[in-house]
Amino acid sequence: MSDREKLIIIPTYNELENLPRLIPEVLSKDEGIDILIVDDNSPDGTAEFVENERKKNERIHLIKRSSKQGLGTAYIIGFKYALQNGYKFIFEMDADFSHDPKEIPSFLKEINSSDVVLGSRYKNGVNVINWPMSRLLLSWFANFYTRIITGLPIHDATGGYKCFRREVLEAIDLDRVKSNGYAFQIEMNFKAWKKGFKLEEIPIIFVDRVKGKSKMSKKIVREAVTMVWKLRFKSIFGMLK
Repeated sequence: MSDREKLIIIPTYNELENLPRLIPEVLSKDEGIDILIVDDNSPDGTAEFVENERKKNERIHLIKRSSKQGLGTAYIIGFKYALQNGYKFIFEMDADFSHDPKEIPSFLKEINSSDVVLGSRYKNGVNVINWPMSRLLLSWFANFYTRIITGLPIHDATGGYKCFRREVLEAIDLDRVKSNGYAFQIEMNFKAWKKGFKLEEIPIIFVDRVKGKSKMSKKIVREAVTMVWKLRFKSIFGMLK
């Protein structure tokens, strides 16, 4: 990989407590990495902080949105930015340190022989720290349910730490991806798999956020429950794009 081919997209909403430490940690993992923050008008000043950092470092980029519009749409706008600006390897990553920046080199190594690399919490047992049992069971069952309904041959279809080759994103009609949260991750994985791309999981340890609040909601869970059936039927009837 040559320099400046890799973009890590980080959606934010009230992440001012985490970014001053996260951004330098991410950038330190590879000189060819750029960061794109997609901020949903955080009232805590997240975008203002990133704007100041961007002026000091050309590897930091920012898209400011006018309102809170959700994780899925943040990634879609980030994917389009990546494709328009020539990046070859595009990451999804959370801003709260639940995704350890130390894993980035492992993703970059695996992407050499894969099309999508997924950070898996469940490939080697259960590698989740600080979640209540109810949240852990919900996540584990969501992935079991997804495998049964869609046939996706992966252990962690709902995780949000991953790396795509640009060819995968070019092959998916991003304008037709409307889901958020768990459902967004499932939809992107399923479409990549159905288009014949190679998905590979690497084990990660997921640590629940220490600062800030989780974005999980009942609406996100309901969306994921219905999304798997939509994807299955669209696949059966040749409507998947």
